[in-house]
This record gives sequence, C-alpha cells and structure tokens, in this order.
Amino acid sequence: MTFDNLFTLAMLIFLQAVLGFDNLLYITLESKRVEAESRQKVRKIGIALAIGLRIVLLFAVLHAIDSFQQPFGSVHFRGLIDGDFTVHAVIVLLGGVFIVYTGFKEIAHLLTVHDIDGDTADGPKRSPAVAIAWIVVMNLVFSFDSILSAIALTDVLWVMMAAIVVSGVMMIMLADKVATFLERNRMYEVLGLFILLIVGVMLLSEGGHLAHLKFGGYPIEPMSKATFYFSVVVMTLVDMAQSRYQKKLDAERAE
Repeated sequence: MTFDNLFTLAMLIFLQAVLGFDNLLYITLESKRVEAESRQKVRKIGIALAIGLRIVLLFAVLHAIDSFQQPFGSVHFRGLIDGDFTVHAVIVLLGGVFIVYTGFKEIAHLLTVHDIDGDTADGPKRSPAVAIAWIVVMNLVFSFDSILSAIALTDVLWVMMAAIVVSGVMMIMLADKVATFLERNRMYEVLGLFILLIVGVMLLSEGGHLAHLKFGGYPIEPMSKATFYFSVVVMTLVDMAQSRYQKKLDAERAE
C-alpha cells in the first residue's frame, strides 16, 4: 500500500474508465435487445461476469503474453494484401467486424421500424442468456487494450486486479444511467449507433495494425483514442445543433 501503488491504481482506474466508454455504449445498446423488465438484470450480470473473466484474462495474458503477440499465420498475395496474424490481432479484428455489423443492422432496423415511439416490439428479441453472453464476449475484446496498458504501467498484481474490479463497479453504475438517458432521449439512439460504428472502425484499424496488414503496399494505421473522442464530440455537437434547428423549424411551421 505504498504511495506509488496507490497513485498507479488511481491512474489505472481512470484509464479503464476512458477505455471503457465504447464498451459501456455497446452494453447499453445490447441490453435493449431483450425484454424491458430484464434489461437492468442483463447489464448487471453481464458486467459482473465480465469482471471475473477479465481477471482470468489478466492471469492468462501475464503467463502467455508472448504467445498472444507471436504470429501464427501470414498472408501474402501478389503485393495486394500482406499481413502476419497474431491471437491479439485476430480477436480485435473479429470484434471490429462484429461491432460494424451490429451497428449497420441496428441502424437499418431503426429506419424500417413502424412504431418509433414503441419499444421496437417488431424487432427480434434476444433471450437474457444470449445477451449476457454477447456482453461478456465483447467485454473481453475491449479488455485487451486496458489489460496490456495495466501490465505496462505496473507489475503489482493486486493493483491491476483492484483497478479491474473498481472500473467494473463503476461500469455497472453508469450502464443504468446511460440506458435511462437513451430511453428518455430516443433521438440520441441513432447518434449512439453511429458512434458504435466508429468504435468498430477503430477496432478494425487497430487489429489491422497489429497484424501488420498492408493493402497495395499501404499499411493500416490505427485510429488514435484522441481522434475517436474528437469525432464523438463533433458528432454530438452536430446532432445537438441539428435537433435544436429542427425544433425551431417545427415551431415556425406550427405558427
């Protein structure tokens, strides 16, 4: 319990919170796929299970970090595509593909739903068990960056484990608040889905960079967190300005 360890713990909790924003958004949107009475339970159980599996993943990465980073396969096709795949890269790439697919599918559903103010009852519902499983799986995908960052900052095991638990508890508390906000402000649901698409693109770029992918000789560069958050802020401001302008137009037409 030295000052250095406590300071590192505070830094890790902050880092986990920053890196966990995209994960929190996915959890909120995924929980909307189940019946309304089960959503809060799905979020809490999913995050709680994910906390336990994050600790298991931490031990696995500590003991097999070299294996996660060692290439197990490569592709070289006439200079059009080149890459060396690692376990870490494949997990991040698959996570990116799934997030992009989910974002496009949910946006398409919003554009075709007949009862906008309803609870999207005509959309397919998932069982709580399936939703919890997806939350846990995607939580592990999002966990790689935070766990590798924790290992880079400290070698004290209890500090890393405490940061995972504290950040998980914070996520459980914030998940309900984010879900409530989106339920009360349905117009921001589309914004959330487009942010989710950016998350998917970010994961794809990061996975491509980890796999040293090149298309036509041009390497894939990862999207920085600063770029991601800047894009989120700009999209949010544009959406807010557009919403206010739309309300102004509606008020003028009503006169």
